Amino acid sequence: MLLSYLKVPLSSKLLTSYLLNTTIRTTTTVSVNSTIKQDNQTRNESQGHRVNTGILLLNMGGPETTDEVFDFLNRLFSDKDIMPLPAQKTLGPLIARRRTPSIQEQYAKIGGGSPIKMWTEKQGQGMIKILDQISPSTAPHKYYIGFRYVKPLTEMALDEIEKDCPQQIIAFTQYPQYSCSTTGSSLNAIARYYIAKKRKSKLEKDNKVSNTNNSLNIQTSNDLQWSVIDRWQTHSGFIEAFVKNIRNELNKFPDDVRNDVVILFSAHSLPMSVVNRGDPYPAEVAATVQAVMESLNFSNPYRLVWQSKVGPSAWLGCATDDAIKGLANNNRRHILLVPIAFTSDHIETLHELDIEYAQHLATSVGIKMIRRCASLNDSSLFIKAMADIVHEHIQSQRRHTTQLPLRCPGCVNASCEQMRKFFCSSS
Repeated sequence: MLLSYLKVPLSSKLLTSYLLNTTIRTTTTVSVNSTIKQDNQTRNESQGHRVNTGILLLNMGGPETTDEVFDFLNRLFSDKDIMPLPAQKTLGPLIARRRTPSIQEQYAKIGGGSPIKMWTEKQGQGMIKILDQISPSTAPHKYYIGFRYVKPLTEMALDEIEKDCPQQIIAFTQYPQYSCSTTGSSLNAIARYYIAKKRKSKLEKDNKVSNTNNSLNIQTSNDLQWSVIDRWQTHSGFIEAFVKNIRNELNKFPDDVRNDVVILFSAHSLPMSVVNRGDPYPAEVAATVQAVMESLNFSNPYRLVWQSKVGPSAWLGCATDDAIKGLANNNRRHILLVPIAFTSDHIETLHELDIEYAQHLATSVGIKMIRRCASLNDSSLFIKAMADIVHEHIQSQRRHTTQLPLRCPGCVNASCEQMRKFFCSSS
């Protein structure tokens, strides 16, 4: 998703040269004053009860209006975890400013903004409704949205979580397959938030300036019981939801060609430098595809392809657009696109797949019929799967998967180590 914002070339030779060679890697009681106590009491009373279990839904997010595009891009290009740049504080805003007009045009073509917040809210509401029913011992549940680059930002969600003081809090990535550039970035942001908070607390104690008048109702990282759902690429409910949507779309092809329709599972690509570092994302996406095709009894020919490549450096392929061209050359002219690594519609499904590939490219190369499988969005099967994933996580009493403590063999990012200490050190 994030890499599609790089598609407009810069005029500056320095920036162009650099970007073309840069890879992208997504119960202690604290004293409080009466006013804050009253505010929190009012909040909880308005909800009807205190939050027992909080679920933080993590995603990149997207601008809801074209006016928000610059702020979105500015945060994106200022994130060192995703895109380390020289003189980042200067270059980040400059790149964002140059990219903004073209990205605004893309959002204008899909309705004026990203629908990802709307879908996340629907998913969160449906998820906690089910959780309150199937897991009354951990109810009431509350969902929070933490986006990396648009409001509500991860840090804003964490502020709200700290005020609510849930008995337990679960960071639930909305990327089914783990990558350092997506889930890893969001988890790094959580760890940094608490590292900064702990440093501030220590400084206040050392300087003896902390008192009840400026004290906040904020617990330290050790007080909130954090756990994380860091991947769920083969969860049965998730697979079932995709299978249903794929079957629905296949049924829209004529009977005489339906079994010959080529299913192209399209996922966001990664630079090979990231893949070679040991990022688990390609293998986990492939595991999702395998599980889906097993459920479909391998009814159709298929391939896993990769979209959103940028620049001349080597990226994970075959590229989605190249696959469409190649299939047309091989006289395979009926295609179903499946956005297998995206659960909600956003610019890469609505613009890149639907407009750039299905409308323009497919027509130009002679594809007879191409359709795109619906994203999961507010699918009842998917929302139930989300609730089941959280419920199973709670019942397991595990803080994370066995994969999370393992850094990529070639990782050199200090933030990744800090994040693992935060989520995994006391497992």
